[in-house]
Amino acid sequence: MITTQKVNFLRELLLTLLFLGLVFALVMISLSYNSQLSLIERQGKLRVATLNNPMSWYLLRGEPAGFEYELALAFADYLGVELELNVSTDHQHLFNDLTNRSAHFAAANLLATDERQASFHSGPVYRETSSTLVFRQRQGRRAPQSLEAIANSRVGVVQGSSHEQLLIELSQHIDNVTIYNDETRDPIDLLRGVHEGELDFAVVDKFFFGTQRSFFPGLQSAFDLGDPVPVSWILAPQRDTSLIDALDRFFAEADTQAFIAELEERYFTQENPLNYFDTISFRAHLTDRFMTFAHYFVQASEETGIDLSLLAAVGYQESHWDPDAVSPTGVRGIMMLTHAAASEVGVDDRTDPRQSILGGAQYLLNMKERIPERIPEPDRTWFALAAYNVGLGHLADARRLTQRLGGNPDRWSDVRAHLPKLAQERYYTQLRHGYARGHEPVRYVDNIRRYIDVFEWEFQLLGGLVPILEEEEEILQVDSADAFRDISEKVLRNFAPSL
Repeated sequence: MITTQKVNFLRELLLTLLFLGLVFALVMISLSYNSQLSLIERQGKLRVATLNNPMSWYLLRGEPAGFEYELALAFADYLGVELELNVSTDHQHLFNDLTNRSAHFAAANLLATDERQASFHSGPVYRETSSTLVFRQRQGRRAPQSLEAIANSRVGVVQGSSHEQLLIELSQHIDNVTIYNDETRDPIDLLRGVHEGELDFAVVDKFFFGTQRSFFPGLQSAFDLGDPVPVSWILAPQRDTSLIDALDRFFAEADTQAFIAELEERYFTQENPLNYFDTISFRAHLTDRFMTFAHYFVQASEETGIDLSLLAAVGYQESHWDPDAVSPTGVRGIMMLTHAAASEVGVDDRTDPRQSILGGAQYLLNMKERIPERIPEPDRTWFALAAYNVGLGHLADARRLTQRLGGNPDRWSDVRAHLPKLAQERYYTQLRHGYARGHEPVRYVDNIRRYIDVFEWEFQLLGGLVPILEEEEEILQVDSADAFRDISEKVLRNFAPSL
């Protein structure tokens, strides 16, 4: 017979066992739980969604570049994992990647708007951006001081953008403002319109303008419109805060803030070095730099069959013949070789003048050999130079685009006209290699062609300086005045065969 006391004992025992079982289950769940950050660290990969555009990620001379790319790479290094990019061409893909959990966050110059924060989480704010009014500076024309300056003007803005809505609101009480917001116009079209006089002003993102202003000499930012808007990385909503906590720690680091400032200066405020052309400086560099390395250029010309004047012009365009030159993107040396280019031609020290010059000449020859033989000279050389600057992939895209638009893909003048379109969204989103700063190879080739002409003229003048330079053979890295004389005569023969 079971007494009441025994029943109570059994009930208490059962409850105790149930409680212990529940505690054990909770402990096991806790032990088996992996936070998002611990999963990233265990898998060794950080997946980031980004856009192929000048603000985020693109290929520069065949190597990845871009503000968002470099910052995301720094965060991956901070975590000790590899960076894996999901590169898209539109914002919808970015947010799809977040929704379906194929990316840990999106990094693409994204505004932390109220609408986005209602559906997603935003990371730390790492800068603020504004709409800015762009105009072309002309002699006798004062820079606009206030919004009233756009009265009786034509103002371009991207259709559907936050800049458009702001411009419409601010211009309601200003007379005769014509807003050009054609759906086919992207920000590059607007800047070109202002530069060529089709528009009086354009309203674009302030930092985007920083990436493009060097390609449109004379364009200036008058002032910002509206209040600054925060920019941050965007994450999918979830209870686990481990990744956001890691982002907070990363962005709070003094080194991170210094790196952001460096990236902003490099990508958003840089001046275009291709604009530089000064005859006095050129002449000075010819005597105090080029002649120091002239024998290497002669050797490179003889080994590759490339004209000495062309090789020297490339060296001047790249670095002004400075063996210690370093670009913001890490290319270095007289011929400014990338890591990949140096590896291809067997250069292990890019700052060594001889290696750089011989390697650069070989790399240019490699580019030329990859250009179809059916293309006649000099166009084949101009194509090779463009490939040296922007990469074969982007050049191939420009040639395909040229053909698609009715031009001749084997004629430099036709491709030259279409290369800048590689920076326009409606074109680069349809191309295999995506965004490129297509203005650069155009200016690059144009400058080199000018330098070749100047070389041949200046070297004729330099003939009268050879006796003086012979006295400086110690700084010219040759063993004797006789050796230098041989080099000088060979240089002069190459540059001015008629002498």
